[in-house]
Amino acid sequence: MNNEKVQNVVIAGGGTAGWMAAASLSKLLGKSLNITLVESDEIGTVGVGEATIPPIRTLHKLLNIDEQAFMRATNSTFKLGIEFNHWGQRDDSYIHSFGITGKECWAGEFHHFWLRGKEQGINAPFGDYCYELQASKQGKFAFSVNAPMNFAYHLDATLYAKFLRDFCADAVTRIEGKIQSVSKDPHNGFITALTLASGQQIEGDFFIDCTGFKGMLIEEALHTGYEDWSHWLPCDSAIAVQTQAIADPLPYTRSTAHDFGWQWRIPLQNRVGNGMVFCSRYVSDEQAEETLLANLDGAPINAPRVIKFKTGRRRKGWNKNCVALGLASGFVEPLESTSIHLIMTGIVRLMRLFPFDGVRQSAIDEYNEKLTSELHSIRDFIILHYKVTQRDDTPFWRHCHSMDVPESLSHKIRLFKDTGRVFLDDGDIFRVDSWTQVMLGQGLEPKQYHRIVNEMSDDELQRFLAGMRSAIEQRVNSLPSHQQFIRRYCLAS
Repeated sequence: MNNEKVQNVVIAGGGTAGWMAAASLSKLLGKSLNITLVESDEIGTVGVGEATIPPIRTLHKLLNIDEQAFMRATNSTFKLGIEFNHWGQRDDSYIHSFGITGKECWAGEFHHFWLRGKEQGINAPFGDYCYELQASKQGKFAFSVNAPMNFAYHLDATLYAKFLRDFCADAVTRIEGKIQSVSKDPHNGFITALTLASGQQIEGDFFIDCTGFKGMLIEEALHTGYEDWSHWLPCDSAIAVQTQAIADPLPYTRSTAHDFGWQWRIPLQNRVGNGMVFCSRYVSDEQAEETLLANLDGAPINAPRVIKFKTGRRRKGWNKNCVALGLASGFVEPLESTSIHLIMTGIVRLMRLFPFDGVRQSAIDEYNEKLTSELHSIRDFIILHYKVTQRDDTPFWRHCHSMDVPESLSHKIRLFKDTGRVFLDDGDIFRVDSWTQVMLGQGLEPKQYHRIVNEMSDDELQRFLAGMRSAIEQRVNSLPSHQQFIRRYCLAS
């Protein structure tokens, strides 16, 4: 497509996406690239994506980021999973944790042993067999070589962008200014330059669009198109507000279903991030805000802010000489904290396919194919929470329960219900543990279990399950509280 070498990379927009890209490219590919980031202090970032999933730690290790320094700078806490309240039925609760539940054998995952145990009258909840989940419930946290934990972070997204900006300041040229227009090559349609409101032109060989929902490069300049998923994910609005912390932070995110959507609660060291995701067809902005404010634990410290969105994705994540990251690439609601993860995987995929010697269609196709697979798996996992519900008490939940869903998800639900099996697709970032925790947590139990578990006698199964519960209980009892660990490991000043 274009044989010109890529040396000058221009990142349009800052925020989490822009500075994650700048830090990664400059630290891992930077010797052969000139990296410029353009952002305007006048343009605020959405900045509410405060929860992550464990793979972010892999990127931090690649970048050699000091975990303690990062956590202090961003008021971070640890995250072991998400508590879901009122999702399956109005008064139920379960935790989707990051840990492994039980032990599996070659033919059957642990939930098959658990299902047979239930049949034998062993009624311990599924979550009793997960170390991270039990630590979550008791508000405990620690890690060591002998007792590792699978964890992620709650963080202040605005401070995270600032931390990354400082982290790569010596390797990235930052230009302050509003982007006024985008210039393209009249022959091949590639982007050639950004013109700022000041009249300054920023030329480049390759561009990364981090301009948020607008998608100034990927959409307004390149007309990439948008694939709308709102028929599967009907929520189209969010209200965000921060509150004072009135108790020690818990090591998990909380997601509470309401009559027309759901509420998030994300505890940081110095405050709590809160918000309501809802469908405007079933409730007004004012009613949603009223419900949110009535269900906060602490006093608000800022005015509630309404954010409108359409769930879906750009038809291409990489188009010509432009890759879109973050909100510019699309939006899948933050129910499973995948926003920052998608920024990270987009950056890593771009670095692996980076067009040093010119943009090639084969690289674009590979990037977009892998992105599509990943997005579809995340999309299906999030739809699962709405579809597999027994709630029929409001028009919103009746709609969710009865709506058509992608065949890929329908197949996973049918397979689990009929056989107890979950097979992952190539793009799945969530493991079998995650799928089973959500499906069982929301009341979908299989009709059968894999008969391989019958190789164990009743007594062996009882000892196996009891031993596992006992070992987890002992390990959790020896842990300090989450707040005690934060105080000695990463307390913000």
